Parts: sequence; C-alpha cells; structure tokens
Amino acid sequence: MERILVVDDDPQIREVIRTHIEQAGMDAREAESGNQAIERMESEHVDVIILDLMMGDRDGFEVLRYLHNRKLDTLVIVVSARRQEQDKIVTLGLGADDYITKPFSPMELMARIQAVLRRRHPKSSHSSLVIRLNNMILDIDNFTLLVYNEKISLTWVECGLMQLFMQNPDRVMTKLEIYQQVWQHERYDDNNLSVYMSRLRKQLERAQSTWEIQTVRGVGYRLTGVGT
Repeated sequence: MERILVVDDDPQIREVIRTHIEQAGMDAREAESGNQAIERMESEHVDVIILDLMMGDRDGFEVLRYLHNRKLDTLVIVVSARRQEQDKIVTLGLGADDYITKPFSPMELMARIQAVLRRRHPKSSHSSLVIRLNNMILDIDNFTLLVYNEKISLTWVECGLMQLFMQNPDRVMTKLEIYQQVWQHERYDDNNLSVYMSRLRKQLERAQSTWEIQTVRGVGYRLTGVGT
C-alpha cells in the first residue's frame, strides 16, 4: 500500500487531503511542520509527499533540500498558495515532481498523485525501458537523459515530457495533448507548463544537444533538431 505524507500547517487542509487519500485506498500520514516531516521520513518509508511551502519552522524549500541532499527517491507534489514563477523554478530545481497552487481541487490532487505513482516504474537490474533519438537516450525507469556523455537527472514530469517529445520528434504537441499524456487530465496550467519547458530547454542547452524544444505560439511545443 502506498504511503502518502501530507505536510501542511493547516489542520483543515491536512484533513481534507487525508480523507481523499484514504478513500482511494492508500495510507495517509500527516506532519504539521517541516521538522516533523523530516522526522517521519527518517523513521518510515514514504512514497509521495504532499508539501506546503510556507510553514513555521523548516519550510517546504528546506524539506526539498533535505530530500535532495539525502538523494531520496520520494516523489514530491508541492501544494502552495505561492504563484510566482520563480518559486516553481526553485522547487523543480530541488527535485519536486509537480506543483499545484491553492486553492485546489482535491480530485485534481488525487489525479496528480495517481499519475506520479503510475509513472514510477519498478527498477530492474536486467532491463530498462529506453528511448533513443539520435544523440539522446532516455532511460524512463531511472529518470535520466543521456546526451552524448552528459547524464541529466529528470523529475517524473520532465521524464514524461521528454518521452512524449522523443516519441513524436518534429511534431507540434498542443498544450492540451501534453497535459492529457503527461499529467493525464485536461485542465492545464499554462504557467506551469512554461516553467517545465524552460527548465528542459536549459538542460538540453547545457548538454549541447542538437535538439531543442521550440514554442509554437498559441498552440504548443515541439522537439526539433538535426540529431546526429
């Protein structure tokens, strides 16, 4: 049974989320602060963390840094009232797998939880699901992209986006298509999507890939290049 840790200093929000998690047949645990969340993670396995950013002691950014420094593979969905693009960029850089702004629909949150869990493939020592596109190799099981000799670690969303693009090179993918395929629902967040695309672009540029993600104004995005 998947164990979900709900980290928020608002007891009403924790209760709402916990109720929906338990109704979905999963194990829900609570933490009212960043310190309490870290204590729980040090004593028990957690599959997914639902994480608020603004809390009294250690905030959500510090919890993400703890996970990042410990190299824990726990999935993280940030649920925050902070809507600034920079906050999303920072949390993604620290390894968050998704970002939802408050107020939010509990049903949408549950869909996001199910989506991140579905995308987590069990790792195998014998084989791995791999997609190759010229100079790029995407290891879906291990959430890594190899460009020449540069290995890029990806979040589950970034891995899902690269999988979609690499399976459809040079094809324009609409924003709705992207959300349907990666997030597995139809309510897309334009700002959220642009943050992910910006981050992927920078990663490909740093690795000197011959492929790039282009914005098709008013429509969506495409992966294009002359891969060798």
